[in-house]
Amino acid sequence: MKVSYHGHSIVKIETGGKTILFDPFITGNELTDLKVDDVKADVIILTHGHNDHIGDTVQLAKKNDALVIGIAELATYLGAQGLRTHGMSIGGKYEFDFGTVKLTPAFHGTGFTTRDGQIIYLGMPAGILFTAEGKTVYHAGDTAVYSDMKLIGERHPIDLAFLPIGDNFTMGPEDAALAAKFLKPKQVVPIHFNTFPVIKQDPQSFVDLLEEKNGLVLEPGQSVEI
Repeated sequence: MKVSYHGHSIVKIETGGKTILFDPFITGNELTDLKVDDVKADVIILTHGHNDHIGDTVQLAKKNDALVIGIAELATYLGAQGLRTHGMSIGGKYEFDFGTVKLTPAFHGTGFTTRDGQIIYLGMPAGILFTAEGKTVYHAGDTAVYSDMKLIGERHPIDLAFLPIGDNFTMGPEDAALAAKFLKPKQVVPIHFNTFPVIKQDPQSFVDLLEEKNGLVLEPGQSVEI
């Protein structure tokens, strides 16, 4: 399984001949190496309904006839725009032909802001446990640290975890390091930082906080094999 990072919260997984894309915020994201016209995706998985996570989902899904997976309200909203969707809820899992998806709690907000400033409620935010080829990737989405991350780590051995470190909107480096301690993944990659001035962070400083010394800073476009 090849897993790559593409700035902000964008993660791509290539497994079994399928490409799975998480939170494809490309347009307006100065840190990403991706271009919408070049992106191929069979599946798009969304952690929540904020603009910087839905991103280019509609255009990408229509261009690629991609299946979009997310919390039920978000899936309904996108389905009304003509996308193929699969709605889920916190704690539920589903076995697809490309892997198993389970949604975990995330403590954050949600809602899509329209051009005229209106906010559309799009259900609970979530984290994602994705399992394929006997490996599990955890994308925490946007969240604070919470003690039940211990249960996630105990019940779902995690090979690779993507944790937000930007602070202000999510947990910062110190709390993300505590989350890593709770989750006990084999490797940890920081995400959701430096995209905007208010979430400016040094990812190496986060890695240095990890007790297990299992952190890995990925530049946009870099990948790991697990």
